[in-house]
Amino acid sequence: MSTASTRTPGREPGEPGGRTTVIRRPGAGHRTAPAVPVRRRTWTVPLVPASVREARERAERSLAELGLAPGASVFDAALLVVSELVANAVRHAPRSPDVEVAVTVTDGLLVIAVGDLDPRLPVPFGRTSGQGFRTVTDVARAYAGDLRVESDPGGRGKTVIVWFALPG
Repeated sequence: MSTASTRTPGREPGEPGGRTTVIRRPGAGHRTAPAVPVRRRTWTVPLVPASVREARERAERSLAELGLAPGASVFDAALLVVSELVANAVRHAPRSPDVEVAVTVTDGLLVIAVGDLDPRLPVPFGRTSGQGFRTVTDVARAYAGDLRVESDPGGRGKTVIVWFALPG
């Protein structure tokens, strides 16, 4: 899976200059692929501990609006991923005033992206940290997905992207 994501400080998602995410299926390369419907919900929360709960509640509403069934295992897995990634940002991205969460459903995929403005990249699976990343990766792989961290090309932050194959 290939993605491109950028964020301009001071811009809200959906505004000109805000974050834009392009999703390409694995193996699609740069060929022109047929357009597929994309349903997305994006929101921003401040980087404070209470934001973990706020992001999870917002994700719960968003996933239901996007057509996922509350109580389904992939629904619960997605909530866990949002909670873990926002908690990691609260804990490890002190240079960022907020975090942006995006939940996207397209072409049999569920994509969760959490971006902040702290340019330091996380060290997944380190000796003293990384258990949250390990959990998130294990959950994503249980749904034929994975996790990737992308730095902003301008050095203004990073985005953690997790994707799941939706049960068909």
